[in-house]
Amino acid sequence: MNAIYIYLENGTYLEANSFGAEGTSVGEIVFNTSLTGYQEIMSDPSYAGQFVTFTMPEIGNVGVNAQDMESKSAHAKGMIVRKHQSRYSNFRAEGSLADFLAKHNIIGICDIDTRYLTKMIRSEGAMMMIASTEISDKEELKKLLSESPRIEDVNYIEQVSTKEAYAHTTSTYNDKEGFEYEEAPKEEAKIAVIDFGVKRNILNEIVSAGIGVEVIPNDFKAETLIEQYKSKNIDGVFLSNGPGDPLVLKNEQEQIKKLIAAKVPMFGICLGHQLLSISHGYDTYKLKFGHHGGNHPVKNITTGLVEITAQNHNYNVPDNITDIATVTHTNLFDDTIEGLKYNDAPIFSVQHHPESSPGPKESRYIFGEFLSLIKR
Repeated sequence: MNAIYIYLENGTYLEANSFGAEGTSVGEIVFNTSLTGYQEIMSDPSYAGQFVTFTMPEIGNVGVNAQDMESKSAHAKGMIVRKHQSRYSNFRAEGSLADFLAKHNIIGICDIDTRYLTKMIRSEGAMMMIASTEISDKEELKKLLSESPRIEDVNYIEQVSTKEAYAHTTSTYNDKEGFEYEEAPKEEAKIAVIDFGVKRNILNEIVSAGIGVEVIPNDFKAETLIEQYKSKNIDGVFLSNGPGDPLVLKNEQEQIKKLIAAKVPMFGICLGHQLLSISHGYDTYKLKFGHHGGNHPVKNITTGLVEITAQNHNYNVPDNITDIATVTHTNLFDDTIEGLKYNDAPIFSVQHHPESSPGPKESRYIFGEFLSLIKR
C-alpha cells in the first residue's frame, strides 16, 4: 500500500493508504449504506464521477467475479473504505478487489475514518474532492481541485451509454453464468431501452417480466421510436438510470418531449424518472447528500405497504409535479417523491432501483406493471 492524500472542497485535508490504481483523481464524494454488493456498486454507471464512501467497514472479503458486474466496466472515480481486505474468501471469487480497481483505473482509499466522512457529508452535503498518490502538498491539491470541472458540469452519459444498439436476451431465470435455470417467461411485448447508463440486472428483470429488449444509445431520435411504435415494432420505451445532473441533458430532454407528445408508453427509473419530470416542465433539484444504499424504506401509496429499496441518486423531482402526476411512492426517510404516474399519459416512473442489485427484491413487481401498461 502507498500513502494517498485527500483534499475536500470544505478545506479538509487527510492522509490515508491506497489500494487499486495510483494517480490523481477528482470527483464528488458520497456515502453508501449497503451491507453487501460492493462490486455491483462500483460497476453501476450511475456512480460515474463519484468517490463512494462505504459505511460497511470491511470491504473486499469476497473478492470479485465476472457475474456480478452491472456493466462492462467500473465507472466510479474511487472507493473509500475503513478496512480493505486483501485476502478474499468466496467460492465464486475470481480475483481481488485491489486488482479489479487497478484494472479499471479506479483509486481505492483505506485506513480512514469512514464514520467521520459520512457524518461530514450528512452535515455539509455531498462535495467535490481530490485524491492523489502523487501529490502530497495541500495547496497544490486545493489548486487542482478548484481548476477541475464539477460533477454537474460534465455530461457523463456520453461516456457510459452504449455506442451501438444491441438486443439483451438474458433474464434472471436463464442467466447461463449464474445459478438460476428456470425457463424465462414467453415474450409478450417488445420495448426500446434508452441507455443512459443502464444496469445489467435492470435489463434482466425486464426480460424476466416477458418483455423483449433492444438497448439503444442516448443520442436516439424520437421520430424513429415514434414510427416504430406506430408500426407496432415496439410497444413502449424504457428510460434507464444514469449518472450526473439530469438538467445537463438538453438533447435527451427534447427527444423525450416528442415521445410524450406522441403518447408513447414509457417507464423510467432513477435518471429516467428525473428526465420525465424535466421534460414535462418540472425541473429537478439536488438533495443535500442524496440517497445511496440498499436499505431505504419507501411507502407504496396504492397498497399501503412499505418496501425496502435500493437507492442511488443525488437529484429529486419537485413536489409541485403533483399538478400533472399522481404520487405512487414516497421515501419514508425524508418524504421525497419516489414514484409517479402521469395523469394524462401512459407514463410512470420510480426513483428507487427495483432490480435489487444489490438490495432487496420487494419492488421487482414494477417490471410486471410495465408489461401490463404496454399491453393495454
